[in-house]
Amino acid sequence: MIKLTSVSNPKPAAGLESAEASARPVENDISSGAQGTDSDDSRSLKYLCAAGRAEPRGPRAAFESVIGPTDDRVRVLDTDLYPWRMICALRMHADNGVSTIGTGWLVGPRTIITAGHCVYSTYYFGGWASTIEVSPGRNGSELPFETKISTSFSSVDRWVQSEDPDFDIGCIHLAEPIGDTLGWFAAGSITPDELAGYQVNVSGYPSDRGNGTEQYHHRNQVLHVTDRRVFYDVDTFGGQSGAPVWIHEEVGAPPIVIGIHAYGVGGSPGGLQANSAPRIIPEVMTQIREWVARDGGWPSAQ
Repeated sequence: MIKLTSVSNPKPAAGLESAEASARPVENDISSGAQGTDSDDSRSLKYLCAAGRAEPRGPRAAFESVIGPTDDRVRVLDTDLYPWRMICALRMHADNGVSTIGTGWLVGPRTIITAGHCVYSTYYFGGWASTIEVSPGRNGSELPFETKISTSFSSVDRWVQSEDPDFDIGCIHLAEPIGDTLGWFAAGSITPDELAGYQVNVSGYPSDRGNGTEQYHHRNQVLHVTDRRVFYDVDTFGGQSGAPVWIHEEVGAPPIVIGIHAYGVGGSPGGLQANSAPRIIPEVMTQIREWVARDGGWPSAQ
């Protein structure tokens, strides 16, 4: 069993209480998501998202963040609807003057999960980001929901101490419970054997289209699962780091995030050509529960 320790930046937001999660890490641990107060159906959810499993196939010959000769990402236009509004465009700022973009997603009323390098990066920030602008469901110049600014972030010791790609996981703590209105994703630690063959969805805010202001989605199958990573044949680009990698167990089932998209090139085992995410393994799921508890918890026990 891996023991993870939460590490926070030295600027905690006022009004957030600390609470420890006491649950023992277990496989197939899935939190409950919430749809929010507006239940209008999204056409994009109906027509774009993949559900269930697909027949396995071999890896492609080319390897890019956009995999293969065509870019199959599709822009999501109804970002004010569920679940797209639970995906946030991020703009990170650092004390060294660097600003960059990323993606995050709501996992609780006041808790956003993203990539570790979106909150802590020796390369980009020289350490912790100083402030992060969070724009839920941004659609180009349209901001259907108010942008929030946070100065309170967390990651895990494995990332902050050595920037281990298997634990490239971060958290943004908000002062306001925006998820009560917008909803939040379920997150789950699911065994590698069960994940194999699922079709996954990735949606976020790339830099090559809209410069981090437009949300793009692509779906395809899981190609390989290891103890700590999941690899998939899904087109992405820089700026989508931190995006949710989710499944629908069947058509009409709610989304379950099983990984945090972080890498577009390199690090694939055996020459496998795929983009990848740190998996939500049991220890990561326990850490997510602790972060949500720190931010006031879910409305009911989950």
